[in-house]
Amino acid sequence: MVPKILILPDLGIDDQPVTLSVWLARRGARVKEGEPLVEVHCGGATVDLPSPADGLLAEKLAREDETLTVGQRLAAIEEAV
Repeated sequence: MVPKILILPDLGIDDQPVTLSVWLARRGARVKEGEPLVEVHCGGATVDLPSPADGLLAEKLAREDETLTVGQRLAAIEEAV
């Protein structure tokens, strides 16, 4: 089964760095589609990014305090068996 990937969307704030603030779930945790998975900070705003699918947080592909780019892969969600 191919995992679902959470990517950083365009948050519509040009020329502002986006930083991964905090992971809201630990690796291996069960997550639900639409539930907040990671918090990012951009241009004075904090934004929660939701899980793209139900499953397990199989892999974190970015670190807390890392500066991110639009389209960057942040997490892999695998179907729970």
